[in-house]
Amino acid sequence: MGAAAGRVRQDGTLAAMSATDRAPRTSAAEPAAASPAAPSVGSVAAPASFAVNIPGMADADLEPEPLDPEQIVSGEPVVTGKVLWESPDGKQIRGIWQITPGVVTDTEANELFVVVSGRATIEVEGGSVLEVGPGDACILREGDRTRWTVHETLRKAYHISL
Repeated sequence: MGAAAGRVRQDGTLAAMSATDRAPRTSAAEPAAASPAAPSVGSVAAPASFAVNIPGMADADLEPEPLDPEQIVSGEPVVTGKVLWESPDGKQIRGIWQITPGVVTDTEANELFVVVSGRATIEVEGGSVLEVGPGDACILREGDRTRWTVHETLRKAYHISL
């Protein structure tokens, strides 16, 4: 490990990390910013590689992502999320996304996600019906039109390629 290696403490400061330490970790309240080279946590530059406790991230740390009213089929679903990393060209995005119960439609990007909590049924127009819950990995194809029936507030970690 290089001299700049370290791990981020709960208070956002950078601590030295030995070769026996596990991967760098940011606190759930302060995920790394979008810069791929040296994301900052608080006022300290964090290492380029980082970990975030997704189940432990408070709902208050997620930002509102309002749905287009035309996407809402039933219920009053609320979407929140947080971009944890974005490539300099904006074509790769990684983050956390959450939706409360309800039924919505969407046109998908090329996405891989892992469900951290909650349950949903995703109907792909002209294709599969996907039942997803904690621990499930799902791949959505760019352009697929989907209908999400969210049974329990769903939180996922995602990677989107545009």
